[in-house]
Amino acid sequence: MAGRAAEPEVIWARPERAGRGPKPAYSRADIVAAAVRIADADGIDALSMRRIAADIGCGTMSLYNYVPRKEDLYELMVDAISGEYDADVPPSGDWRADMRAVARQTRGIMHRHPWVIRLMSTGYAYGPNALRFLEYCLGCLDGVDLPGGAKMELIATVNGTVMTLVANELAIAERTRSLPWSAERERAVRTAYLMGRLAGGGYPRLAAVLIEAGAETLGIEEIFDRTLNRVLDSFVPAARNGVSSRPDA
Repeated sequence: MAGRAAEPEVIWARPERAGRGPKPAYSRADIVAAAVRIADADGIDALSMRRIAADIGCGTMSLYNYVPRKEDLYELMVDAISGEYDADVPPSGDWRADMRAVARQTRGIMHRHPWVIRLMSTGYAYGPNALRFLEYCLGCLDGVDLPGGAKMELIATVNGTVMTLVANELAIAERTRSLPWSAERERAVRTAYLMGRLAGGGYPRLAAVLIEAGAETLGIEEIFDRTLNRVLDSFVPAARNGVSSRPDA
């Protein structure tokens, strides 16, 4: 007879440790902290129950009493670093400024823990820190004339935008580190090649756009702020809200 299918469960509803016996020398929090350390140092692909067990000094199989699946471990890890948000400061009343501040915190967390970009999922939004984060963001949006569903979309869109921007920042940084020459020399060679292609006249629209944009050189911080402001404006245009969408406003 076929075995009975396992029932789905939420890791947060599961007891800290299954089974009986004396109190162990480590906890679920110890396991998650070790997992975060390993992923921070060597990436998410280096993570394994065996390596975590070696880090905290226990048997590999005993970890499954605390964390039955790797997906549960990932959820615990995402929630652990979500605890790095400073959600104790009350919203200022300026929802744009508050959401920009949240976005900058998100960016900092993703730079400290680059592996989280691969694990981001709405399915990991049930932990205490994740719920605290969502509650805080909704508090920042209290005065915004949007339905609740649109507010949740705004939060998700801001997070997704930050994730995309940080992924690009990390990729550029990684590529720059691997170059056998300076980043400036690489950029100069690529720019010269592009200008040569545009000079041939085959891409007139692109040439016009790049010539126009060439007068304004934006740094990473300015690109981040400008992109974020456009996301916020897509939900509530700044003119309708009676405020400027400039980052320093």
